[in-house]
Amino acid sequence: MRKYLYSLIFLIIASACADLDVEPVDRASSNIIFSEASSYRSYAAKIYAAFSLTGQDGPSGSPDITLVSDEGFTSYIRAYWKAQELTTDEAVIAWQDAGIQDLNTHVWSSENQFVRVLYYRLFLIIPLANDFIEVSSEENIAKYDFSETEIVEIRKYRAEARFLRALAYWHALDLFRNVPLSTSVTSQAPEQSSPTEIFNFIKEELIAIEDDMIDARANEYGRADKGALWMLQAKLYLNAEVYGQADHYTECIEALNKVLGAGYQLSNRYQNLFLADNHTSPEMIFTLPSDGERSQSYGSTTFLINGAIGGSMVASDYGASGWEGLRTTSAFVDKFDDISGETDSRAIFYTDGQSLQINDLLVFTDGYAVPKYRNITSTGEPGVDVTFADTDYPMFRLGDAYLMYAEAVLRGGNGGDEGTALNYINDLRERAYGNASGNINASQLTLDFLIDERAREMYWEAHRRVDLIRFDLYTGGEYVWPWKGGAIDGTSIDPFREIFPIPASDLAVNSNLDQNTGY
Repeated sequence: MRKYLYSLIFLIIASACADLDVEPVDRASSNIIFSEASSYRSYAAKIYAAFSLTGQDGPSGSPDITLVSDEGFTSYIRAYWKAQELTTDEAVIAWQDAGIQDLNTHVWSSENQFVRVLYYRLFLIIPLANDFIEVSSEENIAKYDFSETEIVEIRKYRAEARFLRALAYWHALDLFRNVPLSTSVTSQAPEQSSPTEIFNFIKEELIAIEDDMIDARANEYGRADKGALWMLQAKLYLNAEVYGQADHYTECIEALNKVLGAGYQLSNRYQNLFLADNHTSPEMIFTLPSDGERSQSYGSTTFLINGAIGGSMVASDYGASGWEGLRTTSAFVDKFDDISGETDSRAIFYTDGQSLQINDLLVFTDGYAVPKYRNITSTGEPGVDVTFADTDYPMFRLGDAYLMYAEAVLRGGNGGDEGTALNYINDLRERAYGNASGNINASQLTLDFLIDERAREMYWEAHRRVDLIRFDLYTGGEYVWPWKGGAIDGTSIDPFREIFPIPASDLAVNSNLDQNTGY
């Protein structure tokens, strides 16, 4: 069984509140806890784990936040995935939990429990990071008799906490736009910041910590390094215009060139990226590790694997237990010329007993199933537990860097060239097709091609909503898919749906916040 940073019980317990001014409950005894160098590792582990896990006692019990009755709903990456995928052509869900179908049909409100979980989980991660950054400051660690080796290690964790805070703020900017910006633990109700202020903070923070981050591919598995930082920079810059900023395509290419020169390699088989031993892949840049024994959660890939299994599928074939929830739409299936997987191995669909058309969102057999993630290894061995997955969640990987590089070049960024971009795209397609039969030529490399190629390569990895918005295909009626806007064949949706509302519960307790337009 592999080990990684947050595979064990955490010593630091988080308070369950979205307010940016709330300290972890053990902070009162920090002069005792933080006299031990190992405590900084434990606290850093809690911040990392807050992206995947839900509490202190495995899959349920002692939850970080108590907004909903089902603790499994409160896994951050599960909530983030729903927001990025259920609102697009790539995924629908059959369940009837209050508010979940509103994501499928684009009628969510500020009272939606899944939007609320998303927001509150982000604003749990941010104050945890703020507190860690404070207690690990040079002034504070100088109070203790740490060795030079221990001090160097604490500084590394501090840089990683700043990265994780920047990552959380990028998600907050992308999902909610107008959010509070706070970099310290205070007793004041946070003020709302503009998208420009959030964008500039993330941009400047990542530049400031780059030299302090561990080199790409040199950190402990599951921890962030310079490769993760460069990918986050590239994501921020690629979407700059969406956030109301001037284009940053040249800066995007600059960051991607660092990634592309860091020694990452494509996995030799596409499916291997989504199996229980995907931690061995040379393509992974930053993952959220899962372990069916040591880090049990009903979120992350446990949700993605079990939620996609049902109907006539044999759950044990996927190392899973079927929850009968997730499928895809015909609009996404149509991105592939051959859905069998024999031509393009990325076409991972289960069709037996499943209809292509979704006449009823609540019926699992309406819509093709997508067993892209599996709790079995590349050699066919099952994970350690059929309920809790060993498959790590791929937050950033090299294939995405290839696609982003090509897009930034086509959008006019300097520092790259179309010939290199074409080679990167054909590298992905040769892996998918097993040979050069799927390769494209220079005239075929267009933005219209890339948005569909991103769907084929990156589906169900929580990129689709961001991508469709950047290509002006998310709202409006230029591109529709089944159940967009609540219509069985799809219809136009209003532009304000590009972002989510500030939860009504947060507005009620903080008069400094204004609701996003349209809600």
